[in-house]
Amino acid sequence: MKVAVLSFAHVHAATYLQLLCERSDIELITADPDANPADPTRGRALADELGVTYHSSYEAVLAEQPRAVIITSETARHRELVELAAAAGCHILCEKPLATTEDDARAMIDACEQARVSLMTAYPVRFHPAFSALRHSLTDGSLGQLLAVHGVNNSSPPALERSWFADPALAGGGAIMDHTVHIADLLDVLLNGEQPTHVYAVANNHISATDNESAEGIETAGLITLTYPRGLTATIDCSWSHPATHPTWGGLSLTCVTERALAEFDAFPPLLTGYDTPHATPRWEPSATDLNAAMLNSFLTAARTGQRAHPDGHAGLRTLQTALAAYESLHTGQPATITAA
Repeated sequence: MKVAVLSFAHVHAATYLQLLCERSDIELITADPDANPADPTRGRALADELGVTYHSSYEAVLAEQPRAVIITSETARHRELVELAAAAGCHILCEKPLATTEDDARAMIDACEQARVSLMTAYPVRFHPAFSALRHSLTDGSLGQLLAVHGVNNSSPPALERSWFADPALAGGGAIMDHTVHIADLLDVLLNGEQPTHVYAVANNHISATDNESAEGIETAGLITLTYPRGLTATIDCSWSHPATHPTWGGLSLTCVTERALAEFDAFPPLLTGYDTPHATPRWEPSATDLNAAMLNSFLTAARTGQRAHPDGHAGLRTLQTALAAYESLHTGQPATITAA
């Protein structure tokens, strides 16, 4: 099966490329025409390093009629590439968040539905076997009703690797846009698509988003409170609070309060901790679950069989609405309401 990767702008692009290179069941083709030719981490330089086929334009890639396309561009450019890929009849995996605006997200969903192709949003954490176990334990009735959830998704600032993450025109915002959506997606799964009625957000930009400038205008730490119709309350710590010297890039966890228990989920628990003497840094060996590989496998299976991929574009829209409501709350200082997707 022929698979294309459009743009290497996102920090996850290289990881996806490496995982795809290891598969013998696909032919990989790529394009990253917006890259700076002098950047060794993008464009033809990265493609040559990995030994993958590279074209100078997106149109040249799509002319080869790939069955599946993975889009890892800047968020504001998702719509253009999704519409191009849908028009070419490709099934699509789009990096999160789905878009920077609700109008763009809806247009992407409509384009894929009209072309009768799948649109999947890149939320790998929902493929974690421990999260599946958590979901089962919360739905089989053994723990009683879910009362509250506290989610944490922290990392170092991604703008340290890709400066566009600190550009609101391209990223749609800062830490809130980047990290709220992952936890919101897990809540979406646990609550079967139920959306919050009210979203309240506080944030600051005391942490530098890049090495050489302050984070003025971009929030680098945030705390979101979600209220649901059933009375459940959820909070999301969505901060870029890990220093560059931290032994891992980031982490994600949930604490679920139920009538009968406290259930916890850690997406990236340490398998082994220690100290790296040559580099004078802490060492953290993570657990063996490769969530990106699990997500890619699900997407490629759906593309090959023609099945609907999940999480789909509607899931991406619902989580985007939560993040956008958080920004509205920041602007007004009051809880924002959400109109169901």
